[in-house]
Amino acid sequence: MINVGVWLKLNNRGLGYGDVGLSYEKILAGEYWRILTATFSHISFLHLIFNVHSAWSVGVAENMHGSGLGEAAFVNYTILLVVLPQLLVMGIYHILIHRFGREEYRSVTAVGYSCVVFGWMTILSQRQPSMQLSLVGLHLPMNLAPFGSLIFTSMIVPQASFIGHLAGILVGYLISWHMFSWMDIATTVNMLIWIGIGTIISLKQSGVFLPWLQFHGRSVLCWKSSQLPHTGQAGSQLPHTGQVGSQLPRTGQVGSQLPHTGQV
Repeated sequence: MINVGVWLKLNNRGLGYGDVGLSYEKILAGEYWRILTATFSHISFLHLIFNVHSAWSVGVAENMHGSGLGEAAFVNYTILLVVLPQLLVMGIYHILIHRFGREEYRSVTAVGYSCVVFGWMTILSQRQPSMQLSLVGLHLPMNLAPFGSLIFTSMIVPQASFIGHLAGILVGYLISWHMFSWMDIATTVNMLIWIGIGTIISLKQSGVFLPWLQFHGRSVLCWKSSQLPHTGQAGSQLPHTGQVGSQLPRTGQVGSQLPHTGQV
């Protein structure tokens, strides 16, 4: 699975929350690519096991053609659950910071696939309430699964992001109430294309070195030929961009000193 492969890669390279996690201040700095990297990244092995097991349990939705949850709907809704809960979390952080003066939420950094998992638990709790969810040896009625899992996760992973899990549940309710039933394959393909383009642009603009991609002018992307001369070490030729972390040493670690971390 993607999550396991990413976890192995992160551990092999010694990367942490600050390198791939999502935070309010990083989004303000234009590092929108973190919406994707945070979703598929895990730092804690226990957190990874919990999410992989839960994702496998809710994967039965792929075959629920009778309830309107076939493979196409599964893909569509999973894409929504990758993006929308993260945006909702950033909106909640914005309110907490600017309305209630909770400045600590500027640097809270979160990772994990739990937004997607909790979203699917919520969808199934509405579409198939008679089902049972297998959760690390426990069998929960599906209509209790989202909030039961929320309590269980808070117990075994103290750093878990309550707001992140709650955002996944809220988006899951919106999906189960047919708010996105208009999505079809063409919409999904277009969404994936724009997500990919936005991710690449934000990577380049935030100073991440991509040796296979160059900007020419303001908006044209050009793939680099293997015959082009090597440009040097990652980030060594990049001008100062004013982005958060641009003054850090050339280690590839971005924001690794952030004090607050959370697992989504």
